Amino acid sequence: MAAAESDREVPSALCPKFVNFSAKDTASKWLQVSDLPKEVYQHMALYVPQIYCLGPNLNPQREDLRAQLLLQAPLEWYLCGEDPSTGLAKLQQSNQPSQLCGHVFKVGEPTYSCRECAADPTCVLCMQCFLGSVHKEHRYRMTTSGGGGFCDCGDTEAWKKGPYCHKHEPNISDASQEDPLAHMSADMIARCYNVFSIILKYAVDMLTWDKEDELPEGLEPPDRGDTYYCMLFNDEVHTYEQVIYTLQKAVNCTQKEAVSFATTVDRDGRKSVRYGDFQYCEQAKSVIVRNTSRQSKPLRVQVMHSSVVAHQCFALKALAWLGHVIGYSDALRRILCQVGLQRGLEGENSSLVDTLMLCDSKMWKGARNVYHQLFMSSLLMDLKYKKLFAIQFAKNYERLQSDYVKDDHDREFSVTDLSVQMFTVPSLARMLITEEDLMTTIIRTFVDHLRHRDLQGRFQFERYTAQQAFKFRRVQSLIGDLKYVLISRPNEWSDQLREKFLEGLDTFLELLKCMQGMDPVVRQVGQHIEMEPEWEAAFTLQMKLTHIISMMQEWCATDERVLIDAYKMCLAALTHCHSGFTDGEQPITLSMSGHSVDTIRYCVSQEKVSIHLPVSRILAGLHVLLSKSEVAYRFPELLPLSELSPPMLIEHPLRCLVLCAQVHAGMWRRNGFSLVNQIYYYHNVKCRVEMFDKDLTMLQAGASMMDPNHFLMIVLSRFELYHIFSSAECRKRYNRENANKDVIQQNNTLIEEMLHLIMMVVGERFVAGIGQVESCDEIKREIIHQLCIRPMAHSELVKALPENENKETGMERVIDSVASFKKPGVTGRGLYELRPECAKQFNLYFYHYSRADQSKAEEAQRKLKRQNGEDTALPPPVLPPFCPLLASLVNVLQCDVLLSMLGAVLQWAVEPSGGHWSESMLQRVLHLIGMALLEEQQQLENSSEDHDVTFHFTLKISRPGEAPSNTASILALLETLQNAPHLEVHKDMIRWILKTVAVIKTMRERTVAAPVTTSGERSQEELVPDKDKAERKRKAELARLRREKIMAQMSEMQRHFIDENKELFQQSLEELEASSSTSMEHSPTTPDAALLCVGPRRSRPLEKRQVVTCILCQEEQEIRADGKAMVLAAFVQRSTVMSKNRKRPPHDPDRYDPLFMHPDLSFGTHTGSCGHIMHSHCWQRYFEAVQAKEQRRQQRLRVHTSYDVENGEFLCPLCECLSNTVIPLLPRRAKTSSSFEQPGLELWMKSTGQQVRALHSAHRKLNPTSTEEMEETKPEDESPPPDGFAVDHTPTNPYSSTIKEMLTTFGTATYKVGLKVHPNEQDARVPIVCWGSCAYTIQSIERLLVDEDKPLFGSLPCRQDDCLSSLARFGSACWIATSLPTVQAHFIRLLAALVPDPQEKAPCILDIDMFHLLVSLVLSYQAVHCQDSSGLSMDAAQLHFLHLVTVGHLVQILLTSGPVEAAMDQESGGAEREEEEAICRLYNTIRTHLGSSLPELTSGWHLWRCVKAGILPYLRAAALFFHHLNGAPTPPELHGLGSGQWEVLCGYLNLPTNLLQLYCSYQELLEPLLKGWCSHPDMRQTLQGGGSLVSFPRESNRLIDLPDDYSALINQASSFTCPKSGGDKSRAPTLCLVCGTMLCSQSYCCQTELEGDDVGACTAHTFVCGAGLGLFLRVRESQVLFLAGKTKGCFYAPPYLDDYGETDQGLRRGNPLHLCRERYRKIQKLWRQHSVTEEIGHAQEANQTLVGIDWQHL
Repeated sequence: MAAAESDREVPSALCPKFVNFSAKDTASKWLQVSDLPKEVYQHMALYVPQIYCLGPNLNPQREDLRAQLLLQAPLEWYLCGEDPSTGLAKLQQSNQPSQLCGHVFKVGEPTYSCRECAADPTCVLCMQCFLGSVHKEHRYRMTTSGGGGFCDCGDTEAWKKGPYCHKHEPNISDASQEDPLAHMSADMIARCYNVFSIILKYAVDMLTWDKEDELPEGLEPPDRGDTYYCMLFNDEVHTYEQVIYTLQKAVNCTQKEAVSFATTVDRDGRKSVRYGDFQYCEQAKSVIVRNTSRQSKPLRVQVMHSSVVAHQCFALKALAWLGHVIGYSDALRRILCQVGLQRGLEGENSSLVDTLMLCDSKMWKGARNVYHQLFMSSLLMDLKYKKLFAIQFAKNYERLQSDYVKDDHDREFSVTDLSVQMFTVPSLARMLITEEDLMTTIIRTFVDHLRHRDLQGRFQFERYTAQQAFKFRRVQSLIGDLKYVLISRPNEWSDQLREKFLEGLDTFLELLKCMQGMDPVVRQVGQHIEMEPEWEAAFTLQMKLTHIISMMQEWCATDERVLIDAYKMCLAALTHCHSGFTDGEQPITLSMSGHSVDTIRYCVSQEKVSIHLPVSRILAGLHVLLSKSEVAYRFPELLPLSELSPPMLIEHPLRCLVLCAQVHAGMWRRNGFSLVNQIYYYHNVKCRVEMFDKDLTMLQAGASMMDPNHFLMIVLSRFELYHIFSSAECRKRYNRENANKDVIQQNNTLIEEMLHLIMMVVGERFVAGIGQVESCDEIKREIIHQLCIRPMAHSELVKALPENENKETGMERVIDSVASFKKPGVTGRGLYELRPECAKQFNLYFYHYSRADQSKAEEAQRKLKRQNGEDTALPPPVLPPFCPLLASLVNVLQCDVLLSMLGAVLQWAVEPSGGHWSESMLQRVLHLIGMALLEEQQQLENSSEDHDVTFHFTLKISRPGEAPSNTASILALLETLQNAPHLEVHKDMIRWILKTVAVIKTMRERTVAAPVTTSGERSQEELVPDKDKAERKRKAELARLRREKIMAQMSEMQRHFIDENKELFQQSLEELEASSSTSMEHSPTTPDAALLCVGPRRSRPLEKRQVVTCILCQEEQEIRADGKAMVLAAFVQRSTVMSKNRKRPPHDPDRYDPLFMHPDLSFGTHTGSCGHIMHSHCWQRYFEAVQAKEQRRQQRLRVHTSYDVENGEFLCPLCECLSNTVIPLLPRRAKTSSSFEQPGLELWMKSTGQQVRALHSAHRKLNPTSTEEMEETKPEDESPPPDGFAVDHTPTNPYSSTIKEMLTTFGTATYKVGLKVHPNEQDARVPIVCWGSCAYTIQSIERLLVDEDKPLFGSLPCRQDDCLSSLARFGSACWIATSLPTVQAHFIRLLAALVPDPQEKAPCILDIDMFHLLVSLVLSYQAVHCQDSSGLSMDAAQLHFLHLVTVGHLVQILLTSGPVEAAMDQESGGAEREEEEAICRLYNTIRTHLGSSLPELTSGWHLWRCVKAGILPYLRAAALFFHHLNGAPTPPELHGLGSGQWEVLCGYLNLPTNLLQLYCSYQELLEPLLKGWCSHPDMRQTLQGGGSLVSFPRESNRLIDLPDDYSALINQASSFTCPKSGGDKSRAPTLCLVCGTMLCSQSYCCQTELEGDDVGACTAHTFVCGAGLGLFLRVRESQVLFLAGKTKGCFYAPPYLDDYGETDQGLRRGNPLHLCRERYRKIQKLWRQHSVTEEIGHAQEANQTLVGIDWQHL
C-alpha cells in the first residue's frame, strides 16, 4: 500500500535518499572535471542499481520517473548548459525541419504506395503524408505494415514525381542546404560530443556485454548483494505451449502467470522468471534446460546478477533518450552520427555502429528493436551519414548475413533488414556496386551458403534436412537484397559501372551454371519410383531468381556495350556447360524428303533430362534483346553469331519440351507426382517467363539460323517419331500390325504435341524482338485469351498474368481497349467481358493455355459464333511480321518435311481404320495449313512485285507426289475430306481453307495480270458460294418447323390430361383461390361486416380444417386436438437485437423472474422456424438416429459437427436448417357464439376481480404457509366466487397425449435456452418464457417489416406465418403442460400490474413492456377461463385486456414523451381538435398526480402526433398477434403501404380511431387505476433519471456506422493497444459491429474464463453484448466474423469492395477498399432477422474446415 501512496506524492518523495539530489549541481560539477567519462560512469554505477531491478516485480512507471530525475536530467543540463526545458526548446526553434518524414511504422499501420510514381514497391507513405500528397488521386496500393519501416515522403529518389506532401514541401529560401552545425556554438558542440560519446559507448558496451556476473570497468556497484535474476530468452523454435508448460514446472507459477511470462518473452525477447539468490535461480534454470532439451536445442536461460540487468535496462533507456534528444535538432542528429561512425583505435570495424551491427545476433529482441529505431532516426535520416553507414554495411555484408543465417529470429528483428532502406536508393546502390563490389558480394555470399553440389558442380538438394531447409529459407533473403540493388535501371553508364556490373553478371552466371541441369530425372520403366525425389528447393530457387534474371536482362538492354559483352559471356558459359554434358552420344544421320542432317542419338525417354536450364534461357533473352535493339544488324562484327552452333542451342530446350510432351502422353507415370509438379510449375505463370517462354524463344532463335528441314528432322528425332514419318510408306500407315494400343495412344499424343510445338515456333511472335510488336501487345493478347475462356474478375486476370519485380502486370494500361467492365450486384464480383471486335484475334492453340483452358475456350468461342449465326470454324488469327533476325522462320511452314508430315496425317484421315490417328491431330494440321495460307496472303498483299513473294505454299500443296508413289496432293486430300461423313466437326474449317486457297489463286492471277486492287478480305467475301448460305438457311427453317410441331403435340397432351381429371383440377383451383385471397372473402355470415381480429364479433377464420404433409413419411394428416401431433422444426435463441440497454448485468439464471419484460428489451428469446412439418413420432425417430450417429462419430473422429446434439440441436431433415426444438401445431380455437350479451369493461373487471380473489383463497388453501396467516384471514375476505366460476373444477385436457408431450418438449426447450438453465419441465417459469418468446418474436418481425418498408400482412414468408400461429396457439395451451394454479398465479400477478391488487406487489408501469404484458395476459387467461362456465366468452376478455393495456401504454408514452420544443400549432379539423383536447386533459390529469416531475404541456397537436407515432408499433404487433391467435382474415388495406393505415388498423383491432375514447368513456373506472400507476414508489425516481427511461417509438437498432474508406479503420486499429498487456500492439484487432467496441482477438493476453472454459476476447464479448451471438470485423484481415456460442463460427464476405467490385480478404491485393452499403445492409438484415446462426450452420455444413477451427479462442 505504501508504494501505491508514494506514487501519488511529489516525485522527490519517491525515496528519502534521493531528496537532496540536484541535477543542476551534478551537471555543473561535471563541467569542471577533467575526466568526464569516469565521473559519469561513477554516477551511473551509484544510481542505476538503486533505480532498476530492485525485486521480483518491476515497476516501470516508478523506474522511469527516477531515471528521468537522477540520470537523464543531469545529462540534459550538461548538454544545454541551462535548464533543459528552455535549452531544448531553443534548439528546436532554430532547427530547420527536415524534408524527410521518417515516421517509423507501427505494426498494422496502413502504408500507401503509388503504383504510378513510386520508384519501387518499397517506397511507401504514412497516412498523413499520403492524404496530403498528389498520389491519392493516382492508382495506389494500400497495405498494413509489419512494423519497422519508415515513411519515404520527401525522398526525391523514391518518387518519379510528387515526392513531397504539403507538410514536407521544401521552402524556397533554404535551398542552400548549409551545414546544420553552423548555428551552434563550438562550446555546445563539444559538450554534445562528450555526452553522446559517453552514453552511446556505455549503451553499446552494456548491450553487447556477455558476462553474467561482472560489469565493465568503472561501473562496479559500491556494494554487491547476492541478488540474481533467472532470465529466459526468446527463440523461434519452441511454441507458446512448450514454454508455458515448462515455466509452470520450473518456477511453479499459475497458468495465467506463465502465459503472461511467455507473452512478454515473445514481445521483448527476454523476461526474468525468478528473483533471488544464485542457488535459487540456478535451480530454476536447470529445470527449464532439462525440460526443453528433449526435442530440440534447449531454451536459452541465464542467471544474471541484478546490477548487470539494471545497467542493461538503463542502456535501453539511454538509447531511447538519445533518439528523443536528437529529435530536437538536425545538428544534434549529425553529432550523434559522427560519434557513432567514428573509428576507434582498433581500425577496421571499430566504430560503435559497427560493434552494434556485428553483435546483432547475440542481442535479445527488445535491445535490437531499440537500436534499430535509433539507427533509423539518426543515420538513415541524414543523407551524408546514410551514405557512410551504407558503406560500412556493405563492407560487413558477408559477416552480417552469415550471422543472420545462423540466428533463429525473424528477418524483421535482424539488422540485415535495414538493407531495404539503403539498397533501394538508386544513387547509393550504384555507388555500392562500383565502390564496394556489392553485386558480386551478395551473389558470392549466396553461393557460399549453398554448399551441396554433385560431381558436375551442380546444386544438389536431395536429402534435405529440416535444419538445411530452415537455413535455405533464410539464405533467400540475400536474393531480396540483390533485387533491391537492381530494381532501378541506370540511365547513363560510367565505365566503372559497366565493369562492375559485368563482374557481377559473371558471378551470377557462375551461380546459374550450378543450376544448369540440376535435379535431372530418368524415366522409370517397370516399377513405380519408391521415394519421391526432392524438387521443391530447386523450384523455390528458380522462382526467387526469376525476377533477378529478368532484371539483369533489362540492365543489359539499357547499354549496347554491356549487352554485347553480356551476350558473349553467356555464350561462353553455355558452351562450357555443354562441354560437360557429353553422355557419349553417338552421331547419326537422318534423311527425309530428299534432305539429310547430321545429329546425335539421344532419347529423352531413356537418358537423364533436366528441366533447369537457366544459362540457355538467359542467353535466349539476350538474343531477343539483340534483335529488339537492332544491335545485331549494326555491329554484326562484334557478335559471335557466325560461331554459333544452332543444333547446340536448341538441344536442351528441345529436350525439355519433349519431356513435357511425353509426360502429357503418360509415358512418365511411374515417376510419381514430383515430376508432374515440376511440369506444372514450368508452365505456371510464376515461372514460365524465364522457363517455358525462353525455351520456345531459344528454339525460334536456333530454327531461324538452320535449314527448316534439318530443324524439323531433329525435332522428329527428339520426339521419337522419326521412324513413323521417314518411311516411304508412311502415308499408307505405319506398321499397324504389331503396335500395342498404349504405344499407339502415346504416339498419337506425341504427334499432336509436336504439331503444336511447330505452331508455337512459327506463330508466337508477340514478344518485342521476335515479332514487330510493342510490349503492350503481348499483355493485350494474354488478356484477350484469358477472357476468351469466360468473363473474369480483375483479381483472376491479375493472377493469370506474369508480374514484374514491382508486382505490376501492366494490365491497367491496356484492359479498357480489349474488355468492358460489368459491376457486381449484392453478391458476386465485377467481371471484365471481352469486346466483340477482339474475338477475331483468338488463337485456339495459344501457347499459355493449359489443356483445360483450351477446351473451355474452344467451346465458348464456338458457342459465340453459333449465337451470332456464323460458321463455327476457328481459323488462325492474322499474325504480325517477324523481326529481320528471325524472318526466315516462316519457311518452316513451306518446307518439304512439314508438307510430307501434313500429307501423311491427311491421308490417314481419309482412310480411317484402327486408332492410328486422332481428330485433334487433324485439327492441328488444318490449323497449320491455315497459318501458312494467311502468311502467303499477307505477303501477296504487301508485295509490290511478284518476285518479292518468296512464299509459295499454295503451289506446293497443289502438286501431287513424285512418280513412283503418285500420292495425292494436299489440296486434293482436303477436297476429299470435305465430304467425309466422319468429319462433320471439321467441315467448316476445311471449307474456310478451300475458300482461302481460291482467294490466293485469284490474287496470284491478278498480280500476273494487273496490280492488286481490292484487299484480300473483300474478295474473300464475294467468293462465298451462295449455295452455302442457302444450305444453312434451309437447315434453320427445318429446325424451326420441327420445334413448333413438338410444342403443339405437348400442349395437346396437356389439355387431354386436364379434361380427364377435371374434378381434381377444379378442387385444387378452388383451394388455390381460397388460400391466395383470404383478404378478398369476408366472413361468410355477414358479407358487409368489417374485419375484426379480436372481440366477441371477430371475423371467422376461413378454412375449416388444416391438412398438412409430414416431410419424413409423406403422410397427410389433419391437425386436430385429439389427433397425432404434428410439429414444426424450430430454432430458439437468446437475442439482443432489439436491446436498448446492453449495459445491464447478466441475471442469475436460477433466481431471475422473467414475468415482466422491461421496455428496454435488454434481451429476449426469439423463435424462428424453417416451416417444415413432421409427425412428432417421425421427428423423435429422426432425432434418436441423429443422437446415435453422433455417439458413433465421437468415438471415431474428434471433430465437432456444425450442430451440437447434446444441446438438442439437429438439422431440419429437408432443408438442413439448424434447429433445436419443435413447436406443436395446434388447431384454431373455435369461436364461441354465446347466447347473451357480453359484459362491458366495468362488469367484467368486477367479475374478474372476484375470480382473482377466489383463486387467491383457493391457492392459500392448497399450500398454507403458516397457521397464523390462516387465522389472520378474516372470514369477510372469503367473498363467494362469482356465478359459474368453479375454483375446484378440473378442466378436461382437450389434447391427445402426443400433443401434450410435444407441448412439454417445446416449453422446456424454450425455457432452457431463454434462461440458460438446465431443462426442468416442472419449473413455474416455463410458460412465462414461452409467452415472452412469442411477444419478442412478433415485435422483432414487426420492426423488420417497418425497416424494409413492407406492408404488415401478406409480405411474410409462410414459414414465419406458421411459426407465429404455432407460437401464439402454443402459448394459450401452455396451462395443459404445467400445473393450472401456477399459470393462474402468473395471471394474477400480471393483472395486478394494471389493476392494483392489495395482495400482490406490482412493478412500476414504466418498467413493463406493454406488448409483452398484453400477450402474457391474453395467453395466461385461458387457465382462468377454463374454470368459468358462466358463458363469458374468451373473445370479450381478449378485447378488455387489449383496452386496458392500450390505456396503460398511452400513459407510458405520455410519461416518457419528454419536453416538447414549442412547435407551431397546426390548425386541425374537428375530429383532430377533439383528440388534442382529450390528450391534453389526460396529460394534465397525470401531471396532477405526479406534480413537478413532468414538464408543462406546450402543444396538444405535437403531443397527439408523438402519441400516435409512439403507439403504432404496439398496435401493429397486436394486430399480428391476434390475427395469428384467432385466424381472422386480414383487411386488404393492410396488404399495401398506402395512407389511411391508422384507421384500418384501429378498426381491425376493434378500437376507436381516437384511442382516447377508451379512457374518456370509462373515466371514473380508470381514474383510480391511473392514480395507482402514478403513485408507484419507483415512478418519480425513474422520471427524475434514476432508472433507464425508454422513449417510444423505440428506434430499430442498426449495426454501427463504418467509415467509407477502409484505411480509416486500419488506422484506428493500428493505434489500438491490447487492454491487458500494457501498451502492446494487438495482433488481431477486431471490431464488434453491434456496439463498436474494438477487441484484441486471438491472443493469449486477452483470454478470460467463461463457464469454466478459456475463451478469447470476441467470444467473451458476445456473451456481454449479443447474448452469445456476435458479428465482428477483423480489421487486419478485412473479414467479417460471425460467432454463435463457443463452438460455432464462420467467416463472411466483408462489406468493403475495391473499384473492381471484389472483396480483399486478408488485404493481399492492396487495392483501395470502399464501403458497399448494400452489402452492409445485407449483413444487418441477417442480424435483424436472427439468421446469423443459420448462416453459420450452412457455412459449416458447406465447408468442413470451418468446423475444425477453435472459435472460442478468437
